[in-house]
Amino acid sequence: MEQAGDLLSDSVRPSLLGSLLTVWVLVVLFTYLNYYTRRRYFTIWTVAWLFYALWLTLTLNKPSSSYSSLWFVLQQLSVATSAVFLFWGSLSCLNLKVRDRLMTLFLVFVILWSYAAHWYVDRMLWVQLPIFALTGLASAFVGCAFLRFRRKGRSVGSGLLFFGFLLWGIFLASFPLAQEHRAFIGTAFLLSSGLQLFIAVSMIVLVLEEVRENTEDMQRQLNSIKAEKHSLQMKFLTADQGSALLAEKELPKDLQQAYVELRRTHHVMVQQERLRALGQMASGIAHDINNALSPILTFTELLLKQETIPQTARKSLQHIRTAGEDIARLAAQMRDFYRRRTSLDELAEVNIEELIGQVVDLTRPRWRDMAQRNGATILVETRVTPNLPPFQSEQTELRETLTNLVLNSVDALPQGGTITISADIQTTGKDRQLLLEVADSGTGMTEEVRKRCLEPFFSTKDYHGGSGLGLAMVYGVMQRHEGKIEIDSEPGQGTRVRLHFPIGVGVRSAAAHRAKAAECPPLRILCIDDEPLLREMLDQLLKGSGHSVSLAATGKQGIDAFNQARADHRPFDVVITDLGMPAMDGREVARKIKVQSPQTPVVLLTGWGTLVGEDATDASAFDAILSKPPRLGELMNALTKASRFLTPGLRPAS
Repeated sequence: MEQAGDLLSDSVRPSLLGSLLTVWVLVVLFTYLNYYTRRRYFTIWTVAWLFYALWLTLTLNKPSSSYSSLWFVLQQLSVATSAVFLFWGSLSCLNLKVRDRLMTLFLVFVILWSYAAHWYVDRMLWVQLPIFALTGLASAFVGCAFLRFRRKGRSVGSGLLFFGFLLWGIFLASFPLAQEHRAFIGTAFLLSSGLQLFIAVSMIVLVLEEVRENTEDMQRQLNSIKAEKHSLQMKFLTADQGSALLAEKELPKDLQQAYVELRRTHHVMVQQERLRALGQMASGIAHDINNALSPILTFTELLLKQETIPQTARKSLQHIRTAGEDIARLAAQMRDFYRRRTSLDELAEVNIEELIGQVVDLTRPRWRDMAQRNGATILVETRVTPNLPPFQSEQTELRETLTNLVLNSVDALPQGGTITISADIQTTGKDRQLLLEVADSGTGMTEEVRKRCLEPFFSTKDYHGGSGLGLAMVYGVMQRHEGKIEIDSEPGQGTRVRLHFPIGVGVRSAAAHRAKAAECPPLRILCIDDEPLLREMLDQLLKGSGHSVSLAATGKQGIDAFNQARADHRPFDVVITDLGMPAMDGREVARKIKVQSPQTPVVLLTGWGTLVGEDATDASAFDAILSKPPRLGELMNALTKASRFLTPGLRPAS
C-alpha cells in the first residue's frame, strides 16, 4: 500500500498550513455572517467549512498513516460530510425544499462508502475520486446559488463568489489526480489557499453591497414619505397661502447662502455616517481575524527564536510568519477604513518630496508601461515647492492616498495625457496648510458623478472592474487629519483633486510615544484572557523573556488572583487583560484594579486595536493599548515603559 505520509514532504507542509489558515479565516467569516444575517444557509455552510478544516488538520497531523488505516477513513468522512453540508446549504439558499431525512440518508451513504471502499478498492485514487468529485460538485452548486443572486441584483460580490466557488470545485474534483503526481501537491494546496482567501474577500464585498442596498432602500422610502407629505400639504393650500409660498421662494441672498451651507453640511454628515457604519462592520470582521491570527504569529515567532531548528524548517516558519503578517495588515486596513485620529496614533515626520517620488515610482507600471502597451502616452509631472517642512502623518496612508488619486487619473486618460502632482504650503492668517494636488487632462466627470464619487462602492469603471472604495478611503484619511478635500471636474476638461492638511493641530509624533531604550527588569505579570491559546501564547512569550507569569481565564479569576497576591505581600507588577470577556470585561477589570492599586500598570491587549482609545472613558483605565496579534517588540516596549514606575519607592502598594 502507498503511504499517505509520502505525499506530504517538508516542502508541502507550509502550503498545507497556509490552506488550513485560510479555511479558519472562512470559518470565522461565515460565523460572523451567520450572526449578522441570521440566515440558516450560512449556519450550514459554516459546518461544511469546519469539516473541511478537519480534513486538512487530519492530513497535517497524521502524515504517516497508511491508505487502509482508520485515519484515512476519517479523512474521507470529513471531506464527504463537508460535501453534504455544502449541498444542503445551497438548497436552503436557493429556497428549494428538501427533507432533512433525505439529506441524512445522503450523509449515511457517503459514510458507508468512505468506510467500505478500502475493503473492496485496491487503489487510493478510485477511493478518493468519487468523494472529491462530489465535494467539487457541491462547491459548484454553491457557486450557482450565488449566480442566482447575481442575476437578481447585479451584485459584484455574488459574481466573484460564483467564480471563486466554481474554481474551487474544479480544484477539489481534480485533487486526487494531483496526488498521483507528487510535484503538484504543494502547488495544489497553495492554489487552494489563494482560492479560499478570494472567496473570503468576495463574501465581505457581497455583505457590504447588501448593507449599501439596504441603506439606499431606506433613503428611497424616506424620500417617498417626504414627497407624499409635501403633496398633501400643497393640495390643502388656499389661494392666499399659495401666493405667500411663491413669494417665499424669492429668498434674501444671505438666507440663500445659509440654506446652501446647511445642505452642504447635511451632505457631509450623511457621508460620514455611511463611512462610519462601513468601518464598524469591517472592524468587527477584522477583530475576529486578529484573534485567530494571534496564536499563529506568536508561536511562530517563539519557534524562530530557537536556534536548534533545521534551516529548512526555519525557512518554512518565516514563510508562515510573512503570510500571517500580510493577513494582519489586511485586517488592520479593514479595521481602520474609517476612524478618527486619536492621541494613540504614532505619527512620524514625512518628507513630502520623497513621498511624491515614491508614488511616481510605484505607479509607473500603470501610467507608462500599460499605457504604452495600449498605444497611449501619459506624462507625469511633479511641482513641489522647495524646502517644504516635514509633515506629521502616517507615511503609509499618505502614500496610499496619493497612489489612489494617480491611478484614478490614469483610468481617466485612455487616449493619453498629463498628470500633475503638486505640493505647496498655504498660509491664511495664522493658519498654515499643506496643499497636495493631483490634476489630469482626462475625460473629467459630470456634476452628478462628482457629487457621488466619494460614496463607498460608487464607481464608473465598469470595464476595469473598479471597487468604488478608492476615493472613499481618501475621504476617510482626510477626516482623520481633520482636513478638507476639493474636487473640480468637467466632462472633457479633466479633474483636479486638492487635499488640504492643517499643520500643527496638536498631534504627537512617534518619538513621543517611544519609551527610552532600557532593559526591562523581571516582572511579576498577571495575564487575563478567556482564549486558552492566547493565554498559553502569552505565558511562553513572557516567560521566555525572564518574567514570572500567572494566568486567569476570566475577569473574576483575575481579580481574585490580584487580591490574593496583594494579601500574600507579593503583588503583581503589571496586569495584561483582554477586552471582550464574558461576565466581566477588560474595562471593569482595569477599573477594579485601579481602585485597589492605582500605581499598578494595566495593559489592554485587544483585537479592536487603537479603536478602543477613541473613547476617553475606555482609554483612561489603561496604561497601554496593544493590538492583536501582539508583536514581541511592542509588548516588551510596553512593559519597559511600565517598569519605569516600579522603582522600590513607587512599587504598587500591598
